[in-house]
Amino acid sequence: MATYLADTNLLLRLADTTSPQHPVAINALARLLCQGDEVYLTSQNFIEFWAVATRPVEANGFGWTSERTAKEVADLQERFPLLPDSPEIFTRWLELVKQCPVHGKRVHDARLVAVLQAHAVEHLITFNTSDFGAFPMLSLVDPYSVVNLPRK
Repeated sequence: MATYLADTNLLLRLADTTSPQHPVAINALARLLCQGDEVYLTSQNFIEFWAVATRPVEANGFGWTSERTAKEVADLQERFPLLPDSPEIFTRWLELVKQCPVHGKRVHDARLVAVLQAHAVEHLITFNTSDFGAFPMLSLVDPYSVVNLPRK
C-alpha cells in the first residue's frame, strides 16, 4: 500500500465539474483507493481550497458561497483522512524554506512537503508537478500517469 497527500489543485479539479481535468481527478483518486492506497489531506488543503472556492470568478476563483464551500469541505473530510498538524510540521517547513530556493506563494507548497515528511507520506499527487521543483527529495505523481493518459 502506497501513501499519498493530495495537492489542493487536485481537490479543486475534483470539485469543479466544469474543469477538463475533473474526470482525470476522479479516476486517478478512484484508482488509487481501489488498489488499496491511502490518500490523505491536511488542514493546508482546506485553507487553500476555501480561498480559491470563495474567490470571485473574475479573480480566477469559483465564486462559491461560504455555505457551498463548507459543504464541499465537509464532503472531502468524509472521504479522506486528515493528517493532524503538529509542531514538527513548522520545524520541517522552516528548514525547507531556508534550505531550498523558496519564495512567495511557493512557501505554501513547502508546507505541504513538510506535512509529507512529518507523517512519512510517500507521494504527493498533483497536477502542478513543476510547482515543486525546489524539492528534489519529493516523489511527485501526476494524476494523468495514474490513469495512463497523456498530458494535454
